[in-house]
Amino acid sequence: MITLRQLRYLTALARHRHFGRAAEECSVTQPALSMQVRELEREIGAELVERRPGDITLTDTGREVVQRAEQILIATRDLVDFARHRDLLSGPLKLGMIPTLAPYILPRVLPRLQQQYPLLRLEVRETQTKMLLDELAAGGLDAVMLALPADAADVETLTLFEDRFLLAVPAGDTLPPDGRVDLEDVDQRRLILLEEGHCLRDQTLAFCAAPKLVALRRDAAASLGATSLATVMQMVANGYGVTLLPQVAADTEARDDRVKLLRFNDPQPGRSIGLVWRRTSPRGRDFAALGEVLKQYK
Repeated sequence: MITLRQLRYLTALARHRHFGRAAEECSVTQPALSMQVRELEREIGAELVERRPGDITLTDTGREVVQRAEQILIATRDLVDFARHRDLLSGPLKLGMIPTLAPYILPRVLPRLQQQYPLLRLEVRETQTKMLLDELAAGGLDAVMLALPADAADVETLTLFEDRFLLAVPAGDTLPPDGRVDLEDVDQRRLILLEEGHCLRDQTLAFCAAPKLVALRRDAAASLGATSLATVMQMVANGYGVTLLPQVAADTEARDDRVKLLRFNDPQPGRSIGLVWRRTSPRGRDFAALGEVLKQYK
């Protein structure tokens, strides 16, 4: 009989393409994992894995079985969630967040969550959008908080709030009398961006590459890519350029007197922040309640 353990071992092997690393993830010995995969192959009656020294490749049948196994494991986790989480926001909940939200939202909402839902055990994963959505689809995360729209199938979304963008410039720059700017005022040659993979980078390029603007010098902007907003703001503070800063991060990242923040004239650029979860998840009530707390981050 096929077991869930065998399916978990096979999907781990498919991710790592290495018996040792898959066994480490599953907290078992390599021989034990290999034996269970062999048993699964005997039960199915087909070879799933092509074994080579130090590496493995899935057969055509193996790839199909892995896809179906992932769906079975997700459905199993959802079934357990349904049975365990009768109380609102209780037990473990794995929440993913993008790096341009997590450091600014969590310090404000965690105390409220702890006070309102003391039985909740929140686990937070912070990484880029694509990885969050991949892990959500695979069942590794219960919900993710990111900038909408979410490029994923079979998900539910809940819009939480609008996050306006501000223009961060060195304090020594000439400032407009009313403290407001238009997108045309952004010196694109001085624009500092996050490194590729961050959705904020793509959003900034999209806003600053609007048809009414001068063509963006992507090569110059890309050469100043940074890994975090904190790094970007230090570069601005030291006169290396300007950047678009989400308002949610303003209180934390713009405390330096060497930086000034300017608001854009209407229509102000920004992003919609939302909560995303699998449509098949039975915890819709939990995510709605979580969303209400996240909306109160200010």
